[in-house]
Amino acid sequence: MQLRVSSFIPALLALACLPHVAAAAAPSATYQVLSRLPLTGEGGWDYLSFDAQHRHLFVSRGDRVLVIDVDQQKQVDTIANTQGVHGIAIDPDLQRGYTSDGKSASVTVFDLGTLKTVATITGTGEKPDAIVYDSASHHVFTFNGKSGTASVIDPAKNAVIGTIALPGKPEFAVSDGAGHVYANIEDKSELIQIDTTSNKVLHTWSLAPCESPSGLAIDAAHHRLFSVCDNRTMAITDAVNGRQVATVAIGDGPDAVVFDAAEAMVYSSNGESGTITAVHENDPDHFGVAATIPTQTSARTLALDPKLHVLYLSAARLGTTKQANGRPTIEPDSFSILTVGRH
Repeated sequence: MQLRVSSFIPALLALACLPHVAAAAAPSATYQVLSRLPLTGEGGWDYLSFDAQHRHLFVSRGDRVLVIDVDQQKQVDTIANTQGVHGIAIDPDLQRGYTSDGKSASVTVFDLGTLKTVATITGTGEKPDAIVYDSASHHVFTFNGKSGTASVIDPAKNAVIGTIALPGKPEFAVSDGAGHVYANIEDKSELIQIDTTSNKVLHTWSLAPCESPSGLAIDAAHHRLFSVCDNRTMAITDAVNGRQVATVAIGDGPDAVVFDAAEAMVYSSNGESGTITAVHENDPDHFGVAATIPTQTSARTLALDPKLHVLYLSAARLGTTKQANGRPTIEPDSFSILTVGRH
């Protein structure tokens, strides 16, 4: 085709006269720490859990759970006497919360509205760690690190009604809401699928090359599980057949991972690197790192606010000496909650 220069030159001149901002792409929003909420008091920490209905963030803190109103950005209550608390599960059906109290092998039950303790359930396996509510069975499951079991709790009875033998030491667990609970087996680098009707392990899948998997999240709509591992690896697994879909490089010391379905984004909190790795789900079989977000060394656990699409992390300044358990000491009154999002 012959190009007519007489018509091409005026077009170029017209384009050159357009404002520069119209031709330039808008700057993309960047992730960063938006705020820090200092919280006094002693104690270590583990899981965070978010109650989207009441806009409360539950923060495990040694022998208690701190309740944060995220919209007011302040602590509004404390759930006491949760010795060695690890996790907090939310049951929106009965409007109850459940804490896994590792030192007392029990579960504290509290009302999500009043935040008052209503029961203590004893008889779980030793050192209950992860805890999850399964909406299909209406049961709560604790994953007991020392026993290598899962305890099944009927919230209507506030009682343990069953025990499931596991192939090793369990870590984080998630429910798909359709009759299955999944858990990482840390010491075997495996992932298990539990049928919540029969309360039996249906499948055990290898997570190799993942080592020591801890955090676990799920994209229930697309049947994808996200395990974060000690060797700077996120392993992505098909929740139906156990096929390893992909692996993605993340930071050092991950301990938690969440999935934001509305943004198709997976977030791994890497406590030793002091970063979050944001991994985008391009489609259910293809994933890529979208951002590496600076946070703070020790910020290893996190929770997602699905309304605001922000992340909450626990962190503190670590000392140079070691505690009796081998972990670094925590500098006094340095504990805080970080809010991370786009700016």
